Amino acid sequence: MRIHVRHVTTYTYDTPAHSITQLLRLTPRNHQGQTVRKWRIDLDCDGQLKASEDAFGNTVHTLSLAGPVGALTVAADGELDTLDTNGIVRGAVERFPVGLYLRETDLTKPSAELIEYAKALEGPDILTTLHNVLARIYRDMRFDKTPTQATTTAAEAFALKSGVCQDLTHIFLACARTLKIPARYVGGYLWRADGDARQQQEAGHAWAEAYVPDLGWVGFDPANGISAMAAHVRVAIGLDYLGAAPVRGSRTGGPGERLDVAVSIAQNQ
Repeated sequence: MRIHVRHVTTYTYDTPAHSITQLLRLTPRNHQGQTVRKWRIDLDCDGQLKASEDAFGNTVHTLSLAGPVGALTVAADGELDTLDTNGIVRGAVERFPVGLYLRETDLTKPSAELIEYAKALEGPDILTTLHNVLARIYRDMRFDKTPTQATTTAAEAFALKSGVCQDLTHIFLACARTLKIPARYVGGYLWRADGDARQQQEAGHAWAEAYVPDLGWVGFDPANGISAMAAHVRVAIGLDYLGAAPVRGSRTGGPGERLDVAVSIAQNQ
């Protein structure tokens, strides 16, 4: 499958910012199920954009701007070829031992109720358990497009029984780690097979990868109740959203910030 992605993030400030520094995790990498044909990041103003890798092996661009900055647009645009690997991820950059992904974070710390929920889903083997978790989250949690906060935790989303893909992924991670299954957060994009060939979306997508012995890392999308497939474009991984967020940063000055995000995804024959 050939997929074209355009992700545009626009900031506007009531009062111009004195300076802006951002980390951009907007560039996907190759693995056996994904080949990047072309990709670029464009800015609408002068600034320094330096490429590097973070601790997880994600491609990161550091953006530095000296003010005054009244508005800023960052556009990531590119094309990939993807294959359906039944959710199995091989050939990706791996920097840490699998056991690291058992680590609890503030965003994935489970409540007592969530621990009980997870333990009730344990099956005869790891793969069955993960599919139980996937199916139950999809059944029991309502996908709500209303944005939550970047600091919304798995326990908070579980109590609400709803959330965006980020929140449902955090619940999945909390369940998997409670059951001693290494799991990690994945940020990227999803071309929805039930939509138009070219789709306008309000944000990127998120899902989880869990480690299954003899298979390796396998993708699970709790917002859609499916394993990751060719329509999923994998960009960044982390222990939770904060480690894989497409844009994170800071500024001096610039009160009254407004953020607009527009994502366009097209499937080309």
